[in-house]
Amino acid sequence: MKNIRQAKILELIKEHSFDTQEDLQQKLNECGFKVTQATVSRDIRELGIVKAEGEDGVYKYRAGKERERGEVNGKFAAILRQAAFKVACANNLIVVKTYTGMGSAAGAAFDAMEAEGVIGTLAGDDTLLIITSDNETAKAVAEKLNELIG
Repeated sequence: MKNIRQAKILELIKEHSFDTQEDLQQKLNECGFKVTQATVSRDIRELGIVKAEGEDGVYKYRAGKERERGEVNGKFAAILRQAAFKVACANNLIVVKTYTGMGSAAGAAFDAMEAEGVIGTLAGDDTLLIITSDNETAKAVAEKLNELIG
């Protein structure tokens, strides 16, 4: 449940602007996650989320660079393991099938891992599309994802 909640947090901060932890807590509660402010604070710390100045000059939460990159990538990998069940590669495109409702969370977790050679991602309800710079990169990323999800 913790990994699913943390995936939802990544998805929410990517799609919405939150000024405070309380705002994020309220949105999580609306999405069916009954959490306290302390839980949200812990999740923010564990995910390496930071408050940064937006284009409008207001500080908002966003996924940040973490000193312990391996630890953060481990969290994102755990989210992907729980969300995804099938990976297929076609030329420079990778299609990741996820459980219903987990496409965006898997996309947010994958994006946060900052995989080299990835041009961009597009997430739906139960699918994540990863676009890479070339076919070889796609094969390598797909192999890593397949190893990850088992």
